[in-house]
Amino acid sequence: MGKKKKEKHKAHQETPIPEDLGAVEEIAQEESGKEEADSENLREELDKTKEQLLRVAADADNYKKRMEREKEKMVKYAGENILRELLATVDNLERALEQGRAETGDAQQKLDAMLEGIELTYKGLLSVLEKFDVKPIDAEGEPFNPDEMDALTMEASDEVPANHVLQEFAKGYRFKDRVLRHAQVVVSSGKNS
Repeated sequence: MGKKKKEKHKAHQETPIPEDLGAVEEIAQEESGKEEADSENLREELDKTKEQLLRVAADADNYKKRMEREKEKMVKYAGENILRELLATVDNLERALEQGRAETGDAQQKLDAMLEGIELTYKGLLSVLEKFDVKPIDAEGEPFNPDEMDALTMEASDEVPANHVLQEFAKGYRFKDRVLRHAQVVVSSGKNS
């Protein structure tokens, strides 16, 4: 070894250690302990937050599934109210048929009673349809409207102007703002020339 290196090595070995260096080690250990405690607290807080997040996600998933089940149930039974209302119409038709099949009484009287029962049933059925916003489309005598009517044929007419409905074969119906069924009509081609 060279002379300079020996002196430097010797000087390094003889460097006195300050007595307060132990305090520095204590401070470093305290800081290390605080960091470990802070780190542990952060881990615990992170674990609690993860757990809360998982619970919220599970609750949201359960809510979504419950809403889907309720939606399916609503769609499945959507027509229940109207069907319940129609049962009264079925009952009235059965009574009218019983009246017509009765073996007692005059034939004309039975026919009149049966017709009266059918008329009342028809009015009741129209009332149920109106209750659920199903309304007939008035077509006869009106200008032909292809959005609400299907033209079956055209006929000449002296009384009804051209492109107006001359006769209605099947009544059309509207449900709220939609056409439920087009009216089937005969359209006037105007005066016969």
